[in-house]
Amino acid sequence: MLLFSTVLDINETLTKDAFVKLVIDWNQGNPYESNVIPDIDWHGERNVRYGDARMWLDIQEYRNGNIIAVRYEKNEDDGAVWNTDYVMNFTDMKMSVQLDRSFLAEALTIDPKFSTPYFISLLSDCGYLKADDNLPTTRHPFLIDEYNLEVIGGVINGTQRYQLPIVYISKNGDNSDPVDVKKLAGRLKGIAHVLVQKEARLNSRIRQICDDKNEYFGAVGVYFPSPAYPHKRFFYRAYQGVDETLLEKVVRTVINYAIQQNVDTLYTWQGVTNAMFIDRWASRGAEIVDMERAKKSAELARDLAEMERDAAVEQKAQALQEKNEAHQLIDSTDEEIAQMRRQIERLSRENELLTAEIRGLRNKLSSMDSLPIIYMGSEDEFFPGEIKDIVLSVLEEAAKNQPKSRRVDVLCDIVQSNNHQRIQDSRGRELKTKLKGYTTMSKSLRQYLEGFGFKITEDGKHYRLTYYGDARYHTTLSKTSSDHREGMNAATTIISGML
Repeated sequence: MLLFSTVLDINETLTKDAFVKLVIDWNQGNPYESNVIPDIDWHGERNVRYGDARMWLDIQEYRNGNIIAVRYEKNEDDGAVWNTDYVMNFTDMKMSVQLDRSFLAEALTIDPKFSTPYFISLLSDCGYLKADDNLPTTRHPFLIDEYNLEVIGGVINGTQRYQLPIVYISKNGDNSDPVDVKKLAGRLKGIAHVLVQKEARLNSRIRQICDDKNEYFGAVGVYFPSPAYPHKRFFYRAYQGVDETLLEKVVRTVINYAIQQNVDTLYTWQGVTNAMFIDRWASRGAEIVDMERAKKSAELARDLAEMERDAAVEQKAQALQEKNEAHQLIDSTDEEIAQMRRQIERLSRENELLTAEIRGLRNKLSSMDSLPIIYMGSEDEFFPGEIKDIVLSVLEEAAKNQPKSRRVDVLCDIVQSNNHQRIQDSRGRELKTKLKGYTTMSKSLRQYLEGFGFKITEDGKHYRLTYYGDARYHTTLSKTSSDHREGMNAATTIISGML
């Protein structure tokens, strides 16, 4: 299963020796000892393999393509097989980086929170990554200030496209970032540029230059190089844990785009090794043709010599010559067959891993009782099960007091099949009890409302209650109320507009 893929533009300063050395340093400097291949002693070889069957590093130079391909493979104890490939084309000065995880039957899960390979950080730190037009390709965020507003203007207005996606992060109203921008840039190094609004005071100027099409107040926009991919917008909601949720949404969106891009076969480990194998066979075929020509020439010379030599002597010489050629051909063919066997074994092993992966995914699908009929939109869930409960409540209400019909049967079946807990109804009844006869904001009532999801702030003679920090959903309570109905009125407003 392909987890990560990108193609990087590389500066001319990266030589073949520097590339191989950087790969070896990447492995030898790994902070996890279990990932380090021991006893690597490199002396400039271009075709070399280190390690054992469990963990190995293979470096292959494809001279006809001016390419060096590297594969690092590690077999975990749980059956997982990790492949990390670096393929550097020194003619185009482009490098493909791919991370793949195959698995056996006992390894079916994966932690989705992974970062792009650390090797890209090494390339960046060494200055090997080429800039993407006027944007540096780096693992750090790029600040948008009053001196470079045209950068974000070009992206949002569509007048400037870069080779990598652009992630634009606007400032919150309190001048804070909605996510950890350094962490996000580190997670997306090599596959996206992270542009961050420096200050909230730039809002009006950015909106003017972008014709009001930009993200603002903590919203995050993802702009793709291909016009076939419409830009994505993620809104910021002020509730606990939103920063991590928003960050993961953005990372997942960009990585999904990256792995969908077509990569030329000569930018993959398998493509390069297959090309080398084919070239060797083509070269061997040319050698066989030359051997046949030499054999025909020898036969002609032999025929001429037969007229001057004794027939019996010549026949013996011919037999010895043919026997010698046969031995040479057999020896050469044996080596070619051995190479072919190794190649077939490698391809068969990869095929088995892919087959196991497909089988595992099939098992997962077959174990599911049902498939989703609708998909989540961009609204965040304020608490577990909230959106499902809302949808089921609406469906249940739509089916009430309706004549028997196909539509009603389908709606009732969906409600019954999804274990409708009626969470919001329960919350609403409890809220009415707590707010009944409200006169003032006691300590216990404040704790309850905050636990319910409200952010409580003071607004003159009133308390402003904002549901999960989302300014779209709010109501007020008097600090001191003389109206015994105020609490129930507030509860009704909350139930009808927020639950």
